[in-house]
Amino acid sequence: MNTPIKLMLVDDHRIITDGLKVLLSDVPDMECVLTCANGEEAIEALSHLSVDVVLLDIDMPVLDGIATLQRIKRDHPGTRVIMLSMHDEPALVERVLQLKADGYLVKNCGRDELILAIRNVHEGQRHFASALVESLMDQRAEATAQAEVLKDLSDREVEVLSALAEGLGNKEIGEKLFISPRTVDTHRTNLMKKLETHNVAGLVRIAIKAGLVS
Repeated sequence: MNTPIKLMLVDDHRIITDGLKVLLSDVPDMECVLTCANGEEAIEALSHLSVDVVLLDIDMPVLDGIATLQRIKRDHPGTRVIMLSMHDEPALVERVLQLKADGYLVKNCGRDELILAIRNVHEGQRHFASALVESLMDQRAEATAQAEVLKDLSDREVEVLSALAEGLGNKEIGEKLFISPRTVDTHRTNLMKKLETHNVAGLVRIAIKAGLVS
């Protein structure tokens, strides 16, 4: 039999690490060699212990998962890291992608997916939960669509659009941007033409969708 994949489990909740050990105890090609309660313990352990894959929580005391991921990738680039978290926000997934995490699973994932993820990253692949990938792709598509909406507008038109979405009138916008109310009105008319809407309410909806205001 091939040498088992050596795993390190890092989570400040013992019930999680104990549960993971039980889940993986009968998987013949995996071995949990160490559990740690925070990132600092994991970094210290990696200085004298070789592991193949780290299952790493994000929210931990002393040193959180993001900082721990950065240090592992800097000091132990051959070690694979799967983030295992309760969080499924696309922005967080994007962040760990940038930091070169090898995988990302939400803690409600099933045993089969966990095992598959470990095997995949050990073989040099990246493994992200399908729902997370779909959510991330949707976010990227939305960002692209938002940029497309604004691409034909001048910088000044974007400023006027943003101000209109804040509920400012022509006079207030003029004072804010140091232009005359008549010029504001001209920009507003041009915005309606370019964005194919017939009133300020339509412009506000477009501004919100494009992320100019919350």
